[in-house]
Amino acid sequence: MKKNEPHEEQEQNLPPSKSEIKRQMLQLQELGKQLLDLNKKQLQSVPLTEELQDALVEYQRIKSHEARRRQLQRIGKLMRSADHEAIAQAVALFDASSEAYAQHFQQLEHWRERLIEDDAALPEFIANWPDCEVQKLRQLIRNARKERSEDKPPAQARKLFRYLREVCEQQ
Repeated sequence: MKKNEPHEEQEQNLPPSKSEIKRQMLQLQELGKQLLDLNKKQLQSVPLTEELQDALVEYQRIKSHEARRRQLQRIGKLMRSADHEAIAQAVALFDASSEAYAQHFQQLEHWRERLIEDDAALPEFIANWPDCEVQKLRQLIRNARKERSEDKPPAQARKLFRYLREVCEQQ
């Protein structure tokens, strides 16, 4: 390096400090804690390695505080080799305070409104989510439209929304 090179460029070439590495490890442990808060159905939609899944199950089985702490450290260590960014994105979809959850929720509301108001939206939805039960979806849409035309409370629209959420979370 040249002596007249700016100090900032010299810092960029340095490896992360011990403190920075420790902060990253603690973030991965925290992500592991968030995984422990998910239910089985939610965990299935998160891209986890088999070893990480086993570690999460083992944590649930452990009762001792100290053993749980060590297991949580092990989960954090396993997270290093896993695709932790994809895991974090998947976990964010279940965190009601996250921006990803809000966007997902808004997308589902948008689909619900389109399906109720526009017949052309149904084939598009089916193309995006081919595993949905078309007959059930049509029935829910029909009931929501009828409910809306009679100015009733939106119970059927809520059922439609729940079904859309269920379909979208399966894939």
